[in-house]
Amino acid sequence: MHRRTVGSSILLLICALCTLCARPTCAASNDTPAPSAMDEKMHACTGCHGTQGQGRDNDYFPRIAGKPADYLFNQLTAFRDGGRTYPPMRYLLAFLSDEYLCKISKYFADLQPPYPNQDTNPLPQATLDYGKQLVMHGDSKRGIPACAACHGAHLTGQEPGIPGLLGLHASYIVRQMGTWRSGTRDALAPDYMHSIAVKLNDKDITAVSSWLARQPPPADTRPEWRLPGMLPLACGIQPE
Repeated sequence: MHRRTVGSSILLLICALCTLCARPTCAASNDTPAPSAMDEKMHACTGCHGTQGQGRDNDYFPRIAGKPADYLFNQLTAFRDGGRTYPPMRYLLAFLSDEYLCKISKYFADLQPPYPNQDTNPLPQATLDYGKQLVMHGDSKRGIPACAACHGAHLTGQEPGIPGLLGLHASYIVRQMGTWRSGTRDALAPDYMHSIAVKLNDKDITAVSSWLARQPPPADTRPEWRLPGMLPLACGIQPE
């Protein structure tokens, strides 16, 4: 694509996002605009992530609908401030305030479009069984907690800031685990996802991502509210 065309497209997307109204904080969100108004303002996001944030068949555009608002807000600020590196997102968000990003986060958190079909590519059953073991039970001998311990018993995430793991392509999960492991994606200290990822080898990541991509969504796909008690590892102010 011609450089001028790319620049014009990015400018149009930034202008679309900048039409959002300011909001003081994510917590103070009792006056969400009518969906039709927000739909018009979210074209810069839905053009890549799907009309309702359901994601696309592409590693770069995952499902964002239905994830906790605080999680989405954390990711938007991370893209803006350099905690996550993907140039198109950085360009879109570079000049947007926390108030704008909070409004975007709440919009997509409230959406619950259908989930995509599960992955059906053939894999050895032993790989899938191993992935299930790590996701649901972890590996205590290696100090690896179960994914479900933080992401919820149904893997739909936990409020206020831990995302669901369903409805994502295996290749996307592999890519993200790789960025956690290498440190190119991070969170505020203590960065517990990095602490886990560095203990995982390629076999672990392949098994976990493959099993997750094959799971159907539960009847209730909303994030759970975290039960009393500590998570397996200390969470930072910006979980994941």
